[in-house]
Amino acid sequence: MKPREIRALIQLLDDPDDQVFEMVVENLRTSDTSVVPYLEEAWEKSPDELFQDRIEVLIHQIQFREVSVRLTEWYNKPANDLLEGVFLLARYQYPDLRMEDISREIRNIARDLWLELQENLTALEKIRILNHILFEVHRFSANHAQFYSPRNNYINAVLESKKGNPISLSVVYSLVAREVNIPVMGVNLPKNFIVAYRDEYRSDETYDPDLDDHILFYINPYNRGSVLGRAELDLFLKQQGLDPRREFFIPCSNNQIIDRLLNNLIFSYQKMGNAEKARELEELSGTLKKKPDRL
Repeated sequence: MKPREIRALIQLLDDPDDQVFEMVVENLRTSDTSVVPYLEEAWEKSPDELFQDRIEVLIHQIQFREVSVRLTEWYNKPANDLLEGVFLLARYQYPDLRMEDISREIRNIARDLWLELQENLTALEKIRILNHILFEVHRFSANHAQFYSPRNNYINAVLESKKGNPISLSVVYSLVAREVNIPVMGVNLPKNFIVAYRDEYRSDETYDPDLDDHILFYINPYNRGSVLGRAELDLFLKQQGLDPRREFFIPCSNNQIIDRLLNNLIFSYQKMGNAEKARELEELSGTLKKKPDRL
């Protein structure tokens, strides 16, 4: 739509005729986010609180639709990028968030790491340096005090506060590691979340993501990067009363990481009593799990 057409539609939002109002809302709601600046302009100029409330609701609906569409497209890609996925999810709460801002933060941390790395380091030596950069230089830590805060699941908020939960700290850990070619990947351990260090000297031809014999060791970013072996994971699962299923020991998909973050957010908003946000995120979660031919 042309700017003049958009502004004309917006003026009809205070039309007393319900049919006209619904028609206008539907036209604007199904538009892309390019109409949002015009809605914000109208909000600033109007003294009518009802009109402003209607615009606020409409802006959120447009932005939520964009997040849903873009995240669904990402989710259904055969090979999707983790950074893009967590960025798109964060735009649910922070619609003005820019990808380049998140990328720059990750690169800045990775640059500090790169300056400390040397040739011929062992895997454990690389992880010790990575832990030093993340947890001592940049002071990332577990957010024990506000474990259920929704902010723990938004990548920008975690990078800003330097605090997160097991999943978000593992995401930051793996994204930074990826920048310097350290082969670290998320592991969907129940009631926790960790990362695995893949044997970088194993041939890609023999790599099987469904086997754990290519894993050198595991790392717990929520515990300042402590290194774990298979025995520690077996013990943890036993303490939780869980059988040691294969998927608890192998790298998970980026989709599974987004699923876990979404589940965390739903639980957090329910715990806060924010039923509307919990409902929207449940809707988003359901949309992601639909088969592409049913979208």
